[in-house]
Amino acid sequence: MSLSTLWIGFNLFVLVMLALDLGLFHRTSKVISVKNALLWTGIWVLFAFIFNVFVYYEFGQEKAFEFFTGYIIEKSLSVDNIFVIILIFSYFNVPPAYQHKVLFWGILGALLLRVGFIFAGVELIHRFHWLVYIFGGFLIFTGIKIVTQGEMKLDPQRNPVVKFTRKIFRVTPDFEKDKFFVRKEGVLWATPLFVVVILIEATDLVFAVDSIPAILAISDDTFIVYTSNVFAILGLRSLYFALAGIEKYFIYLKYGLSVILVFVGVKMCIADWYKIPIEISLAFIILTLSVAVLASMVLSNTKKE
Repeated sequence: MSLSTLWIGFNLFVLVMLALDLGLFHRTSKVISVKNALLWTGIWVLFAFIFNVFVYYEFGQEKAFEFFTGYIIEKSLSVDNIFVIILIFSYFNVPPAYQHKVLFWGILGALLLRVGFIFAGVELIHRFHWLVYIFGGFLIFTGIKIVTQGEMKLDPQRNPVVKFTRKIFRVTPDFEKDKFFVRKEGVLWATPLFVVVILIEATDLVFAVDSIPAILAISDDTFIVYTSNVFAILGLRSLYFALAGIEKYFIYLKYGLSVILVFVGVKMCIADWYKIPIEISLAFIILTLSVAVLASMVLSNTKKE
């Protein structure tokens, strides 16, 4: 199968799934139950595993390992993104029934933005190999910063993106059901829900600055990087509704993510002298995440007692 056919087929699959999601399964705004969220999370993970099997038979074992490792990295980093989304929804008091629509459009925008990041990142590394050391050093710095920066505080009113949005659009004081825009007396107004979408887009852009270099340390194959990234993002909505409310059980996850980013950064920096086998990278990442999640759950239960 030609590479162009794979690109077209994969993107058609993504478009069909997005159309089914918003057009068929979630045509009306409603509260997403944990059961429904877990079901869709499982479906997206299953799709990713099926695609991983396809990659194995189409491209071989090494590419399959690269896809799976990249998917795990992006999925784990997306959990950190989810906690920020929880803070944003809480700050703006977004009704649960409207959250799915906001996430749908927010993540659709994130997909488009990340495509640009991925193609630019791969092209830059191919043309200017020395950028590998810059990306690697940046990941090491980010990993250390995650641990040392303390608790994240959110103040959207001071966010430059929010300020810019409010300068361009008149924003209604209250939500107008699940609408992003309304027209009053012939004047177009944006709603706070639109502001939330823009803020989520901006937040994902910040996370992409970390996650794209991380996955480029695993593979420089544009198709592998793109597909693993897309699968991780597509499952973000359902994962949000599955994890919302139990984020307290992942309090030590940031330490695991910190260790992973430092590891991946070091992997990039020493690649010219020693290339860490992809199997070892995958095992290290899974082990680190497992320890972080297990520690969070055990210590959270201990504090309750």
